[in-house]
Amino acid sequence: EIKCPNCGEVFTVNESQYSELLSQVRTAEFDKEIHARIEQELALAEQKSQNVQQALLSQKEQEISNLQSQIAQFETQQELAKKEAEQAASLQLQEKDKELQQLESQLTTLRLEHENQLQKTLSALEKERDEVKNQLVLQEKEAALAQTSLKERYEVELRQKDETIEFYKDFKAKQSTKMIGESLEQHCEYEFNKNRMAMFPRAEFGKDNDARTGSKGDYIYREVDENGVEILSIMFEMKNEGDETATKKKNEHFFKELDKDRREKGCEYAILVTLLEADSELYNSGIVDVSYTYEKMYVIRPQFFLPMITLLRNAALNSLQYKQELALVREQNIDITHFEEDLDAFKVAFAKNYQSASTNFGKAIEEIDKAIRRMEEIKKFLTTSENQLRLANNKLDDVSVKKLTRKNPTMKAKFEALKEK
Repeated sequence: EIKCPNCGEVFTVNESQYSELLSQVRTAEFDKEIHARIEQELALAEQKSQNVQQALLSQKEQEISNLQSQIAQFETQQELAKKEAEQAASLQLQEKDKELQQLESQLTTLRLEHENQLQKTLSALEKERDEVKNQLVLQEKEAALAQTSLKERYEVELRQKDETIEFYKDFKAKQSTKMIGESLEQHCEYEFNKNRMAMFPRAEFGKDNDARTGSKGDYIYREVDENGVEILSIMFEMKNEGDETATKKKNEHFFKELDKDRREKGCEYAILVTLLEADSELYNSGIVDVSYTYEKMYVIRPQFFLPMITLLRNAALNSLQYKQELALVREQNIDITHFEEDLDAFKVAFAKNYQSASTNFGKAIEEIDKAIRRMEEIKKFLTTSENQLRLANNKLDDVSVKKLTRKNPTMKAKFEALKEK
């Protein structure tokens, strides 16, 4: 009888059934035991494998740890060596930097000194250049003004000459010899009266009607200042002839008579206004001074009538002060001998001043030449200094670590070792 463990029912089996059941139970238990054993063996094998692996892993980790410690130790040694090399290189570089800084400081000092010297020299040169330039500008302006004034004056004179030529071209063919002479006098009188108030407000200009000495000139010009001191006096003679006149006279035929009239009438100058010798280059060239024969005598063409009076008047105005002083001296009855001595002293002083001015002018020219030579020498010095600075700058640019360690094998080896690492 077999009782069911689940439901508790009891049933009966024969021997064969029991054997079969027993074999089934044994087989199942055996399989179960086998499986359990296999699982145990597998668990043991797995545990052993894990233990072996764990041991191997521990061993490898130990080896790795040892290697890491060796590597760390090596890196530490390498870092120490590197730091030592860097410190040594840094010390040498600092020393070289100090040397370079000293050199740069010396170069900067030299450069500043050169620049200051150059600046001072350039300032002096610029000042001299500006002064010379200003003098040149003033001279150019004065020359331009003088040229403009001269050009305007000659243009006026040329217009007057052209007008006079045209005037006489119209009159020569129509008038007789006497009428031509009278027309020249009228022309001069008209020109003077036209400009009297503007140019000669205090002057007298009129015909010479005093024939008590046996002769007389054509016109007399006189001008005095407010004190009655004579500024200028001129005896004029006007001469002309027509183209058809048979007898051609020359200007020199009238010099003696004109000089006589000047002296008898107490005039300072004598002027012959003439159209004679129309083809003469001498008289057509301008104002002709014949004082080598007769004192203070000039020969002019009609177009120079007013300019000649103006020139003599300006010269007389410059000497008016001396005439006034002379008149004052005469009024005070001062001995003429003292006056002549004073005049001689004035001439000597004037000559001395002139000589001094001439000498100073020559010295000024020499100083200008010296300044030019000095500027050329300074330019040469500046060029040499610039070359020296350029060479020093090239040497500074050529400084490198390689060249600094060229004669230092220890530093060279350390730098090469660092480069290889």
